[in-house]
Amino acid sequence: MNPYEANEISLAHDNETRPSREEAEEAVRTLIRWAGDSPEREGLTDTPSRVVRSYEEFFAGYREDAVGMLARTFEEVEGYDDLVMLRNIRVESYCEHHIVPILGTAHIAYLPDQRVVGISKLARVIDIFAKRMQTQETMTAQIADTIQSVLMPKGVALLVDATHQCMTTRGVHKSDVSMVTTRFTGVFNDDHNLRDRFLTQIGQQ
Repeated sequence: MNPYEANEISLAHDNETRPSREEAEEAVRTLIRWAGDSPEREGLTDTPSRVVRSYEEFFAGYREDAVGMLARTFEEVEGYDDLVMLRNIRVESYCEHHIVPILGTAHIAYLPDQRVVGISKLARVIDIFAKRMQTQETMTAQIADTIQSVLMPKGVALLVDATHQCMTTRGVHKSDVSMVTTRFTGVFNDDHNLRDRFLTQIGQQ
């Protein structure tokens, strides 16, 4: 499935099945009761509405278009033909298995082929895919493949290094473990020197 199809399916599913705000707040009340407390207690009476508002922010990526974010490009780059790289982009995502945070950093680079995109758009694309429920592997692939498909550069390199609270605050409780995922396309797959240069510049070599 290409990034265009994935985005269309996500938006269509959202429009067809999204519950009302009132239904969402009632679901939070149910969870509070299930956990052993009362949603009528003073400190919890406004919690359902707060949680729903938080979810709107946490999962804003379902209502944003990553492909459209990359639509505006620039060709006047005075012959620039080297890497465009962004390092240390904050990533806040959510594990699809437990709906708890995945927190970390992304480093991304691409080798332009005649056109470039505003650097803030790259960070926004990362945010759009991060603010959904998923695995880190899926997020990494979606980000890199969307940039490759839309911008059509000579290649894309992406590394995400993140901790998963489903592992640090529950289950095995391993607080010092982070997960690293990578995606390389085009020249980064073919040219190991270029890949090594990317990894060196982000401090991974």
